Amino acid sequence: MKPVVFVFASFLMFPVLALAHGPTPQKAKESVIINAPVATVWEAVKQFDGIANWHPDVKHSTGDGKHESGGTRTITLQNGGQLLEELDFYSDKDHEYSYRLKTENVQAFPASSYSVTLQVSPGGDTDHSTVVLKSRFYRGDTGNTPPENLNDEAAVKAMNGFFKDGLAGLKAQVEK
Repeated sequence: MKPVVFVFASFLMFPVLALAHGPTPQKAKESVIINAPVATVWEAVKQFDGIANWHPDVKHSTGDGKHESGGTRTITLQNGGQLLEELDFYSDKDHEYSYRLKTENVQAFPASSYSVTLQVSPGGDTDHSTVVLKSRFYRGDTGNTPPENLNDEAAVKAMNGFFKDGLAGLKAQVEK
């Protein structure tokens, strides 16, 4: 049997499997320029478990205080839901860290399997900094027919909103 005929025959024999697919990864990226030097901005964000100090969507945060791969934090969102996150990378020198969701809670936040990078870099001169938050994630319900509150659009909206709120809170805190 020729390869093309075989592939076509496979679709005829297994039509449900041919149409089934899992979720596609989504991305979010937001940035802000802050009127402060990199060292000042980094001082405000470098404590991984201190996110509640600058992010208005986070009511409370605790952690193990580790600034290395494997360090953890638990954040309590304003809606009362909790998320457990774990550091994958931390560099004081590069003013950057990356972390990922360790324990899903789609009732608290409609995304799953997310990873996030936060980086602070010079913003054109020594008196300005650029903070970038970027993420790769999946929707909260990874099945083929997710409910509206756990679909791709809900996950993208939630992640972008979380980033925008956090960067606005950070900017307000550092610039006051």
